Amino acid sequence: MITKVIMPKLSEAMETGKVIKWLKKEGDAIKGGDVIAEIETDKANVEIEAFGGGVLRKIVVREGGQVPVGELIGVIADPADDIAAVDAAAPPPAPAPAAAAAPAAPLPAMESYRSVPETSSVVPMTVASPSAAPAAVGRVKASPLARKVAAQSGLDLRLIQGSGPGGRIVRRDVETAAAAPSPAAGVSPAAAAAPARPQFVIPPRTGAEFEDTPLSSMRAIIAKIMPLSKGPVPHFYVTSEVSMDRAWTLRAELNALEGQPKISVTDMVVKACSLALLKNPGVNAQLQGQSIRVFRRAHIGLAVALDEGLITPVLRDCDAKPLAQIAVEARDLAERARGGKLRAHEMSGATFSVSNLGMYDVEEFSAIINPPEGAILAVGSVLEKPVAEAGQLRVGRRMKMTISCDHRVMDGAMGARFLQDLKRLLDEPLRLLV
Repeated sequence: MITKVIMPKLSEAMETGKVIKWLKKEGDAIKGGDVIAEIETDKANVEIEAFGGGVLRKIVVREGGQVPVGELIGVIADPADDIAAVDAAAPPPAPAPAAAAAPAAPLPAMESYRSVPETSSVVPMTVASPSAAPAAVGRVKASPLARKVAAQSGLDLRLIQGSGPGGRIVRRDVETAAAAPSPAAGVSPAAAAAPARPQFVIPPRTGAEFEDTPLSSMRAIIAKIMPLSKGPVPHFYVTSEVSMDRAWTLRAELNALEGQPKISVTDMVVKACSLALLKNPGVNAQLQGQSIRVFRRAHIGLAVALDEGLITPVLRDCDAKPLAQIAVEARDLAERARGGKLRAHEMSGATFSVSNLGMYDVEEFSAIINPPEGAILAVGSVLEKPVAEAGQLRVGRRMKMTISCDHRVMDGAMGARFLQDLKRLLDEPLRLLV
């Protein structure tokens, strides 16, 4: 049996792919499921596996070759099979660039991956980060972003307690340590030796008037797809302010429990969104040609900021998962996203997205919808504010949320009702534990 190995289509924006490396050579025996090659797309390096078994009879596109999506790059067949007709139909590959620049870390961009066409003979497996892993600091386990923030803040990672999986130090741990007051007298010499957070320093002015930096692979695809979202998609925005007093108290109580995963505000918002989406399915919808597809499950995309841009790994079936499980999976997704270790299926299939900039002291903002989704929620900081209730003034915790909606799919009243239910869930947070 002859199995065609074709260039897979991993996103709607993907038009061509480049063969980075063949992991098998001509004449090697192949079994179904074997990883045979590494492909560079517009957002990531992806390992592909063979659907059929046999022998790798022909490598059509050599390493460095670039071809359009759907074109033949190799042939797997039994030794006795005649592959002349298949080989003759293969178009010549596009020439590789003469002098390719050092590639930027090919992390996935904001646009979601699509499923490989049924006619493909390969399927995406894992996202490979070609950038070398950061050098270890002794035996300390820390995420790459945590190491970067620690270096900028002048903190010793050995003195920071990690809250990530397996005690791994994540960015939140470093930022908490940086914001902590200076050690008082009587602390250990090692802790006292930790340098204080440096003051804000304005960089010296250079002689050059400007500098042109080439677009990374991620930034290039973001520049390409964002006009396709903001332009054709008629956005409208609905903003509401929610009381977070009870949610804040419940979160503190849950995080004080021994052996329980730490709950973030984002975790609570994600769980609340999933329940509100079940009650408002018109918001959990997408435009599909001449029809609107309404989803009955809540797969939430979590916006994660990287130096290269923004990606949205997907947390699936949030409506059916307890809050503690959402917290664990969300933290794992974010950490692996920053480390370039997401798998292909974790970047596709979101029905709704959440973007939280509250940790950057952002009170309110509007997010751009991530096609083909119909809506995205922008979450600001939880702030202490004067609140008037029953004629009395007190200090309360408030948070602003803005939903961006595709007006082709839903109208303002639908978005408003969704926010109304979302506010009720966060104001009565025990519902999130059911």
